[in-house]
Amino acid sequence: MSTTSRQPETGVAPVSEIRQHFPALVEAALVVGSIQIRNRATLVGNLCNASPAADTAPALLAYSAVVNVIGTGGPRSLPLDDFFTGPGRSVLRQGEVVVSVDLPLPSEPTAGAFERLTRRHGVDLAIVNLCCVLRESGMARFAFGAVGPRPILVECRRDTPVEEIVSRATPRSDLRSGADYRMAMLPILARRALNKATARLQG
Repeated sequence: MSTTSRQPETGVAPVSEIRQHFPALVEAALVVGSIQIRNRATLVGNLCNASPAADTAPALLAYSAVVNVIGTGGPRSLPLDDFFTGPGRSVLRQGEVVVSVDLPLPSEPTAGAFERLTRRHGVDLAIVNLCCVLRESGMARFAFGAVGPRPILVECRRDTPVEEIVSRATPRSDLRSGADYRMAMLPILARRALNKATARLQG
């Protein structure tokens, strides 16, 4: 993973810079799978699996991540929001691999927060996960997971009603949760993330 300005010579941002500018991504990465998985898995692997419940996807979407791909047809880059096409499916063509993910450094003060609901603490896929990134200008980016066939990105103003923000969600019932419960919890988690991001931005 790299940042797209003030990029170190190695092309990889130091941990301190990631924690400073993308704290919600750090929060999301810390709950992926188990400790063993987190020590062997990769961020790109979490994305290429294309699970609607992937924990790093909402944070990367909210932070405007760009995916860099290379294959027999040469390299190409695309916004992460254009990468997912459905459950377990992405735009990767045969012979293509993701080589890196770029995160643009914020052009203004921002703050983010990640929220996640699971059946139990520890190793479990999310019932709902989401990220909110709030800008000083009042604009916000929300990204939701596990409430549709792919992660959902919504750009809006901070004062947009939460019910409007979550209206694009189309959750389904599965072994982890019913659709109604997911839809009931989504606005609660969205408000919680927005409140955390607001407090962090003000603080």
